[in-house]
Order: sequence, then C-alpha cells, then structure tokens
Amino acid sequence: MMKSPLMKFLNRNPSVLIFLLILSVFTILITIGSEAFGFGFISTSLVKILGKTLCFCLVAISMDLVWGYCGILSLGHFAFFGLGGYMIGMWLMYERTRLIVLEAGKNAELPMTVQEIQNSIGSQIFGVVGGSEFPIIWTFSNFLWVQLLLIVFIPGLLALIFGWLAFRSRVTGVYLSILTQAMTLALALYLFQNDSGLRGNNGLSGLQNLPGLEDISQSVISMWFFWGSALALGLGYLFVKLIVESKLGNVIRGIRDNEQRMRFLGYNVEIYKLFIFTFTAIIAAIAGALYYPQAGIINPAELAPIASIYLAVWVAIGGRGRIYGAVIGAGVVSLLSSWLTGGQAPNISLGFIELKWVDWWLVLLGISFVLVTLYAPKGIGGLFDKLTKGARK
Repeated sequence: MMKSPLMKFLNRNPSVLIFLLILSVFTILITIGSEAFGFGFISTSLVKILGKTLCFCLVAISMDLVWGYCGILSLGHFAFFGLGGYMIGMWLMYERTRLIVLEAGKNAELPMTVQEIQNSIGSQIFGVVGGSEFPIIWTFSNFLWVQLLLIVFIPGLLALIFGWLAFRSRVTGVYLSILTQAMTLALALYLFQNDSGLRGNNGLSGLQNLPGLEDISQSVISMWFFWGSALALGLGYLFVKLIVESKLGNVIRGIRDNEQRMRFLGYNVEIYKLFIFTFTAIIAAIAGALYYPQAGIINPAELAPIASIYLAVWVAIGGRGRIYGAVIGAGVVSLLSSWLTGGQAPNISLGFIELKWVDWWLVLLGISFVLVTLYAPKGIGGLFDKLTKGARK
C-alpha cells in the first residue's frame, strides 16, 4: 500500500506525532475537567488562561522559525500578533454594538432608519474618543468573512513591505532587530492616538462576548476558543515542521549559518528571508486573533516593543532552533507569569524584606534569561535533548 507524503513525513519525524498526541490528550483532559462539558473542577478562568497560553505557544513557534532557523532576530513580531487581534476585534465590537442598538430601538415609537442605526453604532463605539463617524478602516467591519481575510492580509502586507525594504537593503544583525523594534514602536504610538480609528488608548473591549450568542455561557465559549487554539497550535506545529524538514528548511538554515556563502551559491537570499518573515507574521496574526477574544480587550499597550522582547526571551529559554522548545518556553513562562502575578503564589518574607512576586516576577524572568544564555544556551529543549540521548545510551 502506497503511503501519502504526509504519512512518510510523520514516519520520519515521530516527534511530530508525539507532540500532536500530547496536545490531543491535554485538550481531552481539559474538556473532561471543564465546567462546560465535564466534571467542573477546572474553572472557566483557568480554561481561558490555558487557551491564551496555547496562542502564546503558536506565536512562539513563528518566532522560532524566523529567528531560530532563519537567523532573523525580529523584535517586532508581537505587532503582528496585536494586529490580528484588532482585525477580529473590529467585527466583534461592531456586531455586538449593532445588536445592542437594534434591541434598544425596539422600544422606539418609530422604527430606526439605516442611517440612524449606523450613527448610533458610531456614537456607541467612538463616543469615548469624542467621535461618532466611522473611520475608513472600519468600512468592512460588519462583514465577518472580510475581517477574517484581513487577519491574514493586513499583517502579511505590513511584513511584506517592511521586509522588502529591509532585506533589499541587506540590513542584517542588530541593525535589523532595531528596525523591527522601531516599526513596532511606531505602530503602537500611532494606535495610541485617538484619531487612529481604533479608539486610541481605550482600545477595543468586550471581545469575549460573541454577537448573537448572549444566551451561551462563557464557560462554553471559553472551551470553543480553547479548542480553536489547540487546533491552530497543532496545525501550526505541523506546517512549520514540514518547512524546516524540507529543502526550504535546509536553505534557511544555510542563510542563518552563512548568508554570504548561500548568496555565492546562487540563492536569492532576500526572497527566502522575505517569505519566512511574512509567513511567520501571518502565523503570529492568527494567534493574536484567537488570543484577544479570550482576553476580552486589546489596546496599543499590547503592541509595545517590550512584548516582542518577551517573545524572544520565551524562545531563548525554551531553546531556539527547536520547534518544541519554543512551545515549552512560551508555555512555562506564560503559566508561571499567570500564577506568580495573579495572586495565587504566596509572598516570601525574608525578615528585612518581603518578596512579592507581582513586583519581582520580571526580575526573576530576566535572571532566568541570563542564566540560560550563560549556562544552557540551547535552552530547556537542549537539556531535554541531553536527557533523551543519555537514556538511549
């Protein structure tokens, strides 16, 4: 019996099957323990935290592909993550507000005209920044299918334009990292303005409420998004692994290790880098589109350069150049952050000072990054590799 190319790939890479199996078992266990479909010992808030963590794992995979395999240290990939959230958030906020306006209009003596409905929606959304008219960027906000396409198109276009300008100028190394960070900062500063069309510092809120599904509890909706996040992570892991194990993967690793030699061998280095940069930006945007409806709100602070630096730290701690390492790093750091800063972790009294995790968490994260860089440059994934090799011997 002839095996499909996918089956041959899975036979050559059993680690992919192991990852997908672990992810499937994890998803089933959370479903069984959830309040919506199981025994109820896993709270809805924890389900949301786990769903958001899966989204962080997906964006970490994109960072590992562009940095760990292609050698491009992008300090701006969280900007694409945030843009994905804004694209889906526009539809969620518009449609939810439209339903509220229509419900309120039922009690009016005369039915509202289409223009009155639109004006009322605009006042509800933009009144907080002193406006009522819809900016041009909201033209298609009432069409879900268009906004879903824009989740891919807008971040992808931004990455394509930025990458084309940067790579054709052969900007590399730390200079490229600074440029990506400058891009992120410029975008965040623009979105902070009230006339940006996205409500400035207020951002988009109420995204956890799916329009037309008000009768469905948050416990059920949170599980839907958890399933969607798990599916996206599984597919993202599979697609990225297909890339890195292909001839394309060999080329981008060659670019990472010796860009000049690859160019001398006749490869159009700029095209390969541009493809990886744009592709990973789209993955990050999809992760953001799944994350922010679970978070419930998005504002320009989410796009601050520090967020992209955190992303690089996650990948470094997990072990760059190992797809599963990025997942481990993002998952461990995200869950630890939620636990230590959410009030669950007890403070530690040292007599002369009280160690409050809310205040000291970022210090601990920074120290961990330094220690990993000095003593375990391959990250948690590298330690795992040593353990598995030792077990084989």
